[in-house]
Amino acid sequence: MRLLRSTDLALRVLMRLAVAEEGTSPTTRDVAGAMGVPYTHAAKVVADLQHRELLTARRGRGGGLTLTERGRTASVGALVRAFEGEGDVVDCDGVSASGAGTPCPLRSACRLRGALRRAREAFFASLDPLTVADLAGGPTGPLLLEISRGPRP
Repeated sequence: MRLLRSTDLALRVLMRLAVAEEGTSPTTRDVAGAMGVPYTHAAKVVADLQHRELLTARRGRGGGLTLTERGRTASVGALVRAFEGEGDVVDCDGVSASGAGTPCPLRSACRLRGALRRAREAFFASLDPLTVADLAGGPTGPLLLEISRGPRP
């Protein structure tokens, strides 16, 4: 299974904010630069995280992003579920975004769809006990800070 880019970025933004030094609030632009993603993509993810009350974002001078307590203790499994959505791993309906396609002829008797759904849920369940704070601990935290500082002259 491969996570959506927005799911991956959401987790990395939360991890970065979990190790922010006291009194600092990186901006969305700072985070986008450190993560090597377009600002517009980071801004969408940050807005979604703010809507979910996992971080706060302040605009203007002295503004920036701050992780909320809810964000720090959020279950990684719940976050991944929320960002990935409820869709199936396979497209048995055969309908593309344009509405074209043919449904799978095995749809009515296929056991693959259910097996993949159970596997996906097992994947999410394995992430449920982990929190954002857990992900940012250990050797990850200092590395996140180092990456955020950028190259040294």
